[in-house]
Amino acid sequence: MIREGGCLCGAVRFKAEGEPLNVRICHCRICQKAMGSPYFARAQFDQKALTVAGDTGRYASSDNIDRVFCKTCGTRLFAWRRNGTLAGVALATFDDRNSFAPTEHIWVSEKLAWVKLDDGLTQYETTIPA
Repeated sequence: MIREGGCLCGAVRFKAEGEPLNVRICHCRICQKAMGSPYFARAQFDQKALTVAGDTGRYASSDNIDRVFCKTCGTRLFAWRRNGTLAGVALATFDDRNSFAPTEHIWVSEKLAWVKLDDGLTQYETTIPA
């Protein structure tokens, strides 16, 4: 299956082939700052499963991850691993924004105090245990 999406202005479009490896909500401080939101809800794909068209910019938010955004409207689209393996795709950027539902919360130790997690999903204080 191929699912499509893009930014607010339409200058960047993407296709994601197959099923995501996981669908999580990250509450870490880096994601909060990068997304300008209390958390980053994303579907993680192998980078080879993604096709991106349009003019994107990148910002190195950590040693391992670039945040990819539309240069025209600023929509934050992906958390792209620099080692060429994985990319987190912002759930709300899919054309069908209900394509995927998260199954876990990660980095809940850094969630905002007023965010209530009563959805019954598994929660991890930091990242997923190895």
